[in-house]
Amino acid sequence: MTSFPITRMRRLRRTETLRRMVRETRLSRDDLVLPLFVVEGSGVREPVASMPGVSRFSVDTVVSEAKEVRDLGIPAVILFGIPEAKDARGSGADAGDGIVQRAAEAVKSAEPDLCVVTDVCLCEYTDHGHCGIVEGGDVVNDASVERLAATALSHARAGADVVAPSDMMDGRVAAIRAALDGGGFEHVPVLSYAAKFASAYYGPFRDAAESAPQFGDRRSYQMDPPNAREALREMRLDLAEGADALMVKPALPYLDLLSRARAEFDVPLAAYQVSGEYAMIHAAAERGWIDGERAMEEALVGIKRAGADLILTYAAKQIAARLAP
Repeated sequence: MTSFPITRMRRLRRTETLRRMVRETRLSRDDLVLPLFVVEGSGVREPVASMPGVSRFSVDTVVSEAKEVRDLGIPAVILFGIPEAKDARGSGADAGDGIVQRAAEAVKSAEPDLCVVTDVCLCEYTDHGHCGIVEGGDVVNDASVERLAATALSHARAGADVVAPSDMMDGRVAAIRAALDGGGFEHVPVLSYAAKFASAYYGPFRDAAESAPQFGDRRSYQMDPPNAREALREMRLDLAEGADALMVKPALPYLDLLSRARAEFDVPLAAYQVSGEYAMIHAAAERGWIDGERAMEEALVGIKRAGADLILTYAAKQIAARLAP
């Protein structure tokens, strides 16, 4: 037997007002985190060719950008630094006068209510482009963890509100938590890139951050895309080590994992709509194949519906301008 015609699902879809009233998932400005690339120099606002609408900023111009972000009601940015000089140890990563450290201090001074998250990794700072220390052609874990902990501590000293390790080295959350606590920064949370996959979607980011590996790839430390159970195990381990929030990266190809994590973990979950996801929508829109604004918003709604509390997206400003306050 069927309930039709008594039950008609279309009744509550008939008008925009009705659709708004029964909408199950609502995207908010408070959900958004804008990634920002910071470079040396002054007066720099350099467009990234493979990421329409995205630029690289010097410290002075990133402060101006931060003001625009705050005025749009976006609560947070995440900073990525591109130094002038690189070496095998990634020495610029934890330098007191490093690019991210100066940017974090400048943004917090100008916009104290804006949450500044810092990406903790070595790939932008190493001349080989890997996320850790290389010995004998391999990325070694424990020596890398020491460098990452020092980097996170330097970010906290510069004023970072949240540190976000993205390297996927084993044990780095515990080491960072110990370094922060030992340095008097017990209050600084760790947002762990807990399930970061060795994805094909990172290409435009590596152009923007000048962080492509100079040999090999990152599959020995970033996760194998087919493995969901392993990703959940990574997340459990990071929570046990002291992570305050967890991230899934990329977002759209891993919505199943995000949904499973939401069912299992009672902590804030972030998802990163990475550069390739963002660039594909723009590329299709430029060719007239899709409505780019609607597609971008639909993608972000899907990420939130799957369980994300926070969405890192390069479209944060454009989406925030479209959302109701």
